[in-house]
Amino acid sequence: MAKSISDAVLDAAIDKLATAVRQVVCSGEPANFAGIAAVALADVVLTAGVGNGDFTKANGDVSGRKLTVAQQAAVPIDTSGTATHIAYDDGAALLGVTTCTSQALTAGGTVTVPAHDAEWADPT
Repeated sequence: MAKSISDAVLDAAIDKLATAVRQVVCSGEPANFAGIAAVALADVVLTAGVGNGDFTKANGDVSGRKLTVAQQAAVPIDTSGTATHIAYDDGAALLGVTTCTSQALTAGGTVTVPAHDAEWADPT
C-alpha cells in the first residue's frame, strides 16, 4: 500500500513556521519561548508570512515541501558567546530551532545568518 500526504498538509506546517517575527542567534537550544532570553546572542525582526520577503515556500529538494528563510545580514550582536542554534518565535511561542555552524560572537559586532531551509519530506 502506498503512503502519501497532501502538499496542503505540509504547507500548513510551513505556513505556521512562517508566522515567525523574530530570528534569534542562540548559544544553546532554548526549551521554550521564555528560555530564549537565557541563550540569546543576537536577534533580528522578520517579516512574517510566506512570500513577504523573509520566507519562501517551494517543493522540497528531494520530495515534500520546504520553507526557505532569507539571509539576514549584519545582525547586531547583543551578548558575547558561541552561536550554536537559531530560534524562531512569533512573539508568544517558540516555533522552531535549528543548529548553525558554531561561531564565537562578540557583543557590539554583527553576524550574518545565511539563507537556509526547513524541509518536510514525503512519507516513504
